[in-house]
Amino acid sequence: MRLLLAPLACAALFPAAAAALQYPQTARGDVVDDYFGTQVADPYRWLEDTDSKETARWVQAQNRVTMPFLKALPTRETYHRRLTELWSYERYGVPYRKAGALFYTRNNGLQNQSVLHVQDKDAKEARVLLDPNTLSSGGTIALTQWEVAPDGKHMAYGLAAAGSDWNEFRVLDVGTGKPLADKLLRIKFSGISWTKDGKGFFYTRYPDPPKDAKAKDQTFDDLAHQKLYYHRLGTAQSDDVMIYERPDQPKWGFGAEVSDDGSFVFITTGSG
Repeated sequence: MRLLLAPLACAALFPAAAAALQYPQTARGDVVDDYFGTQVADPYRWLEDTDSKETARWVQAQNRVTMPFLKALPTRETYHRRLTELWSYERYGVPYRKAGALFYTRNNGLQNQSVLHVQDKDAKEARVLLDPNTLSSGGTIALTQWEVAPDGKHMAYGLAAAGSDWNEFRVLDVGTGKPLADKLLRIKFSGISWTKDGKGFFYTRYPDPPKDAKAKDQTFDDLAHQKLYYHRLGTAQSDDVMIYERPDQPKWGFGAEVSDDGSFVFITTGSG
């Protein structure tokens, strides 16, 4: 209850500051969507482009207003100290075995992201396989998913920057803990399913935007025409084999899962 009342308390403690807050003006675009004959305006669509300079400037302007106010709150340090105490406990993810090795995540309590560990077959102790906290200086790159090959030699994993849904897929050598040169882009809402020989995996991706497309170009849809591909380790993404697409259903998404005996790949479709 005290947390819910905190905003009201802030206004009471700093009535002059609250009244003096001047929020930056937010530009309104002219995007209008047609939903079965109903026109729906979406003037702030431009803010969905998290990589644009305009969005970065908007965030910076908002922070210049917000952060000084929050830092001046007299109870801020009290809440920070108590929340730190509550979050500071060791926790583990659910472990699973692959090719005799045990894989699991562990967080010491105050790490921004849990660290992926592996305990090799017959090993007495686990070792760090991938620590996403070290992938960027600001800790803004997240480990979104990971899938170990059936033979346990390689792991495909997804990385996302600054909270984006867009992923970059990479491949790690489990034995050495070092990443391979493989890099797959234009990925969103994709799974990873290895072939039984451990030589590659199935995944989905969206087409590259036209070279002359701009951030606000409404003629190109980032989330249309997803396709299912097979990537073979050690090859360029441009050499990936396209397995399935539905040009007649541009909004459909796909998933793939290799059968237990490795003879088939099951393809699922979804809309929306």
